[in-house]
Amino acid sequence: MSTQIIAIEWADGSVRLIDQTLLPVEEKYLQIKTVAELIDSIKRLAVRGAPALGVAGAYGVVLALDEGKEKNWSPTELEKQIDAIRDARPTAVNLAWGVNQVRPLISQGRDAVLKAAQDLAAADRKSNTDMGNIGADWLIAKLGDRKFNLLTHCNTGSLATTGTGTALGVIKELHKRGKVQEVFADESRPLLQGSRLTAWELAKSNIPYRIQPDSAAAMAILGGKIDAALIGADRIAKNGDSANKIGSLGVALACHIAGIPFLVVAPESTVDRTIADGSQIHIEIRGDREVTHLGDTQLAPDGAKTFNPAFDVTPARFISAVITELKAYEIAKGEAL
Repeated sequence: MSTQIIAIEWADGSVRLIDQTLLPVEEKYLQIKTVAELIDSIKRLAVRGAPALGVAGAYGVVLALDEGKEKNWSPTELEKQIDAIRDARPTAVNLAWGVNQVRPLISQGRDAVLKAAQDLAAADRKSNTDMGNIGADWLIAKLGDRKFNLLTHCNTGSLATTGTGTALGVIKELHKRGKVQEVFADESRPLLQGSRLTAWELAKSNIPYRIQPDSAAAMAILGGKIDAALIGADRIAKNGDSANKIGSLGVALACHIAGIPFLVVAPESTVDRTIADGSQIHIEIRGDREVTHLGDTQLAPDGAKTFNPAFDVTPARFISAVITELKAYEIAKGEAL
């Protein structure tokens, strides 16, 4: 099976991305040419994952410049459209970061903005490789030179980045070194990013895996089936508190009780040093239908209300280390970000 996955790129004057809502049944690519199309893709999770959203934000500024020129937008309208891209998913700091990286270059012209966006994507690919190596080295140093059973939650691979991935990138590097026995992929309710996306990527990479219900994770960890858990992050506070897909906190608590490593793997751009701790992270609450329906199939009574946060926050005290492209921060030992 092919292992090359390009989740997002600039091609033929538009943003080309995999529609992740259709995976694993259909591998369809979208050509995004307008701001409205990009915002829709972000909100309905056709593109997702912190690093990929950063790149999407940067490319979105180019789309806004092109559309604004075609439609003769005023400077005020252009700024409004760029703000709408930046704010499309509030918890994911990388989206706003990507927009803010290239926005100051608008005065230098559209080509300067596009080059900066493409440079940002290239830097993400390199950072994926660096995180993979640092994370793999860290785990082997902690657990010994052997094969591991690893648990991951949600999707943190090529579909979430422009390269090999963050947490899944570490797993891919370990697999390359012959250190992976098996990966336990949480299904990641309610949108099943684990069973739909992570399993798809693991299969593409020929990495042995099994899918488990989120509710089985604690049993697997406390039952001794797991050597370490690795997750990504959408925002990390200065003290190490980390926001990631809902269900991550439960995995962290189980790892803490079992005394096994729990790693957060994310680029430096995900670390928001302007906020002191996780209490300042805005958590996106998504719609009832994601829980009450599976596609068009109704699973709950008419009118059922839900509590459907997209993310939860894992306190720093339950995190063994935060792995970035620069280093492994030993959060459990009190090392500051």
